[in-house]
Amino acid sequence: MAAAGATVVAGARRVDRLKELAATADGEVFPVELDVADQQSVREAVATAVGHFGGLDVVVNNAGVMLSGPIVGADTAEWDRMVRTNLLGTLHVTHAALPHLLARKGTVVQISSTSGRIASAMGGVYAATKFGVNAFTESLRQEVTEQGVRVVTIEPGMVDTELADHIGDDAIREMARKMAGSMRTLRAEDVAAAGVYAVGQPDHVAVNEILLRPTDQVR
Repeated sequence: MAAAGATVVAGARRVDRLKELAATADGEVFPVELDVADQQSVREAVATAVGHFGGLDVVVNNAGVMLSGPIVGADTAEWDRMVRTNLLGTLHVTHAALPHLLARKGTVVQISSTSGRIASAMGGVYAATKFGVNAFTESLRQEVTEQGVRVVTIEPGMVDTELADHIGDDAIREMARKMAGSMRTLRAEDVAAAGVYAVGQPDHVAVNEILLRPTDQVR
């Protein structure tokens, strides 16, 4: 989006990574420390963005963690972490940004997943968070579309990121890596391009949903 001409506030916990991004981005990127699981951090980050640029036109909820594993015998602390990050984080960022987006007739972009459509064994709670994101986003769309705010859900399939690296179970982590190695996965840039496309449409056009899979992915 920076390369497309937007001025971007990038928020995450790992500020060192954000600074690297800002230094190499093709456009203006302003790094802000943000933990989406902390409501105060969310409010401060949104306030910083609005204070720095004078308003807010687009918010992209991209924070997520996938801690795959069986439901039987699960470490439920991992469930809490996924719900706080993937679902509640998306809700809280959207809630904090919404007054500013309403004022500017802006756009909400939610990065969900194909797991928000099809649940799989070993991914029940992750899928539950993404089903939740999809349900929340459709409800939001119905509430704000007549006020000029566009709402977009992007549901990527398997993407070449570090998402699977955080899985605690060695066998399941290796299974996820083998699955990724069996196909030509999406790249982060492919998902970003979908977001740029949706946001770049004329004001009267709302691209509400983009389902994006690798050609080689069956489910």
